[in-house]
Amino acid sequence: MEHREDNSAKLPHTFPSLAVLGIRQPEGEGWDWLRGLQFASLARVALARVLFHTLAAAATVPLFWSTQEPWVLGGWLVVLAAAVAFNWRKDISMVDADRRRLTKHDIDSHARGSLAVAFAWVIPIAGFCPFVGPEAQLKLWAVIALLMSANAITLAAVPLGTMLFGFVVGSVGTVGLALTGMWDMAVITAVYVMLVTFGTVGSARAFLAARVAEAGIAEKSEVVSMLLREFEEGQADWLWVIDTARRVRSVSPRFAYAMGRDAHEIEGLPFVQLIAGPAWESGQFHSSLHDLAERLKRRESFSDLLVKVTIDGQDRWWELSGTPKYDENNSFAGFRGVGSDVTEQRESSEKIAYMARYDTLTGLPNRMCLTDAMGGALRFAEQWRTRCAFLMIDLDRFKAVNDTLGHQVGDKLLAHVSERLQELMSENETCGRLGGDEFAVVIRDASDLQHVNRIAQTVITRLSQPYEIDDHTLYVGASVGSAIGPRDGRTVETLMRNADLALYRSKDEGGGKHYTFEPSLHASAEERRQLEFALRSALEREELVLNFQPVVDAQRECVVSFEALVRWNSPEHGFVSPGKFIPLAEDTRLIVPIGEWVLQEACRQAMKWPDDIRVAVNVSGEQLLDPNFSASVVNALSASGLPPHRLEIEVTESIFVRDDSTARSTLEQIMALGCGVALDDFGTGYSSLGYLRKMRFSTIKVDRSFVQGAAVNNPESLAIIRAVVAMADSLEMSTTAEGVETEDELQMVRELGCKKIQGFYYSRPMPAKDAEELFAGRPLDSGAVA
Repeated sequence: MEHREDNSAKLPHTFPSLAVLGIRQPEGEGWDWLRGLQFASLARVALARVLFHTLAAAATVPLFWSTQEPWVLGGWLVVLAAAVAFNWRKDISMVDADRRRLTKHDIDSHARGSLAVAFAWVIPIAGFCPFVGPEAQLKLWAVIALLMSANAITLAAVPLGTMLFGFVVGSVGTVGLALTGMWDMAVITAVYVMLVTFGTVGSARAFLAARVAEAGIAEKSEVVSMLLREFEEGQADWLWVIDTARRVRSVSPRFAYAMGRDAHEIEGLPFVQLIAGPAWESGQFHSSLHDLAERLKRRESFSDLLVKVTIDGQDRWWELSGTPKYDENNSFAGFRGVGSDVTEQRESSEKIAYMARYDTLTGLPNRMCLTDAMGGALRFAEQWRTRCAFLMIDLDRFKAVNDTLGHQVGDKLLAHVSERLQELMSENETCGRLGGDEFAVVIRDASDLQHVNRIAQTVITRLSQPYEIDDHTLYVGASVGSAIGPRDGRTVETLMRNADLALYRSKDEGGGKHYTFEPSLHASAEERRQLEFALRSALEREELVLNFQPVVDAQRECVVSFEALVRWNSPEHGFVSPGKFIPLAEDTRLIVPIGEWVLQEACRQAMKWPDDIRVAVNVSGEQLLDPNFSASVVNALSASGLPPHRLEIEVTESIFVRDDSTARSTLEQIMALGCGVALDDFGTGYSSLGYLRKMRFSTIKVDRSFVQGAAVNNPESLAIIRAVVAMADSLEMSTTAEGVETEDELQMVRELGCKKIQGFYYSRPMPAKDAEELFAGRPLDSGAVA
């Protein structure tokens, strides 16, 4: 019998018929266990049941040999064999039913198997019997009755199968006997089926009652065995007894074992000296030993006193309880008590406490610990009228390391960062990790504000130096925001929030800088919050519009395409610069719905232009990595009717750093539609040679900084533009020079071979209506759109 962890009190004591049959499942884990025992018995009798049906089939075939064609009998045997095989597979699948939770599907499978066999036996009863005499019919019924009896015996634990088989076969047999006029045999058959049915339910109840009784006996036996074993082995606690001189007496075996010595070796030795170890000679006792000695001296009872002891040179923690004892004359006779070794429990609790306050990756104090340190620094500052400081540090470009080289390298980098931070700290500073790539420093005494700035600059300089990790040379920087207490806040939460605002300003300014908190940052944060709130409803209120900047053929000076540029004129905030609201939209993921609207509107406007004019739409990384981006492009094209070749998607190199595979996959889907893909701001951020080799861009856009540099004969800018043009020509890509504003810049990029020009020299971004009117006259020239 399987071992049960459940108490026998959880087992049922009554067995309703529907529960015994498996039709209804009463509440409680006890029925789950009993149901498993019921169905596990199926596997043990599966082979026997196959044998019974085989013998019954062998006895049945001769009865109809003279009245049925051989192929008919053969067909029936095949059906019966298939049903028996199906039933056999279901039965043996229950071999582990007592070790798992049965499902309704398991019970239904058993029922279907029994019904399959029953209907197989209905074939000779209903199909063959009408062609034979009463003697053959009675012989067949005798075979069926034997099968029902065999089922009742072998399936005593699972009556559902017997009942289904008996009901189907018995009902058909009874009707058949009645139709042939053998009413007495029909009645006998019906009575027999009912007796077998009730008998098998009773047998199942007896089976279940026996299992419950066995479980109760086994559990009681297990409890008794456990108590005996504990009695023989002794408990975790042990007894200790000392006399009036505080010397050990009546040493118990377990106390001697805890001391690591034989009982006769410690009999009569001073108790405190025995457990103090080498500290007894030096007199440098742990405070808990002093506490124990005092209680013994004052003859006070104590309970669960935690004492640090030394056994065989190893420090252990004991939990002791003791009570003074008195003789019949009420004279003090010493102490008796119990003790247990709780070293492992204490170490576990200390480890848990450590993990709650320290970061597991870097070993630095975590947010909770830093909060406590900042609270202590604030109290110190208020008490002594000094200042404290909180520095919040965020790593620059850390996400690029994580995305390109993986989290394992990223974790190693964080560990190196923590080591460098710890090297910079003195007793006056505490550094820790807030989470992710955010760190912090608490400066306890920050009376000298220049010291705060020196610490911040030292952190930036040190963390910006290269890291060698797994054969990679990594460069990350650091941005720092600081708040001074109590000047910038009298609570930990206020100081941390204000330091975070200063850090946000540092990141907003490009990173690698230290900014201290200023009250104006609250106004900036509030402005950003209000701007975000307004941006969330800008689409619904139709505050966004598109402007279009022409892209001109360098030789023919005619418009070949427009770049769609989104503009926002807010009723509350006025005209908001794209450089201000686009980053905000990306941070809040509002760029996804805004970008979808831009796509739809750009395609709709492009349908008003001549068929050879294309439209280019800028797409951010947030949009491109959105799983629905490809669908939004398809929707924009289909809704507007714009042919795919007239749409060009502009992306920057930075999207490949975030998720190279996803970005490439999405762009390949866009190109498969027939749309063009342009690489914007080429050469300003990351090396794109790998991307150019893997992807077939339609256009490479040369950044305006190189255009301006080339116009003043800057050698690097000239070399870069020449290289880009040559590379684009060899890869059959077009080139667009951005930001062309003067005649000199125009002539220079023409001479360098750029195919298309974009910039204020030809036109600033214009409303959609003006772009449409451009095509009313001749092809664009410099005077027409200046």
